[in-house]
Amino acid sequence: MTSPVTIAATVAVLLTAGHAAAQSNVVKFGVAQYTTNSRTNGISGIGVPPGADVETGDATTLILEYERLLTPHLGIELAIGIPPRIEARATGSVAFLGDDVFSARSVSPVVGLTWHFGEPGDKWRPYAGLGVNYTKFTDIESRLASDVDMEDSVGWAVKAGVEYAIGPRWGLFASVTAMDVKSKIVASGATVLQSTIDFRPVVYALGAAYRF
Repeated sequence: MTSPVTIAATVAVLLTAGHAAAQSNVVKFGVAQYTTNSRTNGISGIGVPPGADVETGDATTLILEYERLLTPHLGIELAIGIPPRIEARATGSVAFLGDDVFSARSVSPVVGLTWHFGEPGDKWRPYAGLGVNYTKFTDIESRLASDVDMEDSVGWAVKAGVEYAIGPRWGLFASVTAMDVKSKIVASGATVLQSTIDFRPVVYALGAAYRF
């Protein structure tokens, strides 16, 4: 099976090669709701009671997307948002520890191919995309440990959306993107705690589009 890294490299080559053939460029900006549906393998460590777990929350941020259309239907897109801060609360046997046991900012650029249905002159144009996301966690904080490390993640991203043309250049868009984001977390303090979190984020975005 082709790896996400190979897909990302292929998209980068197409982006460079498609400069002369591009039909147009589209910039989108708007508001995004970053929702997580996290699962973990539990928390392990010396003195940690069985059933200890965490659950991550949601965040709202701003998003910016740039797309180069190679044909009236096929485009290459780069999407990135202001890194949202994702917070986690304790659950299971350690639920008494409450909210904000750790938090981190999620830097998650996504690059991929997008297929636009319909024709360029249509008012409504649905689209679908497949790409790769790279997620790096920064500004990691925890009130339970003095040192917390989180692994970077590379995974698939699947998108569906629709555009509405207000005029020749301006329009509106709405989209939903599901991503594969997993990270091993190691927290060192009075003891060493470990867990692997499958964030399973879904990003809902709404905003304006400008074509040039």
